[in-house]
Amino acid sequence: MNLPHHWTYHLGKTALLAAALTAFATIGAPPSRADHNTNCQKRISKADHKLHEAIEHHGYKSSQAEHARVDLRQAREHCYTTYHEWWDDDSQTWHTDRDWKDEDHEHYHEKDRDHDHDNHR
Repeated sequence: MNLPHHWTYHLGKTALLAAALTAFATIGAPPSRADHNTNCQKRISKADHKLHEAIEHHGYKSSQAEHARVDLRQAREHCYTTYHEWWDDDSQTWHTDRDWKDEDHEHYHEKDRDHDHDNHR
């Protein structure tokens, strides 16, 4: 079967485009904004929860709380550096500025002191 040159050219381009679309559909689309938001939110929420637990069980200034604070800081930094936003689990909001506090959850410090005072009576 002899087709005119311009037909074979267009058929070739069409076949190449179909192959590219098939490969793209097979591999999958790149992660969407919602996917990275969900992943960042989960990562930060988990680290935030671990900090709350460490403070509750070991005290605000404990090594466990400090380790959890570092993990939370790293989770926030990762999301902010990669996606230019981070999740604030306490206020349930996204932030587009790097405005978190490294000494996080200081309101627990007063609660921790009250708890220590109760234990020493």
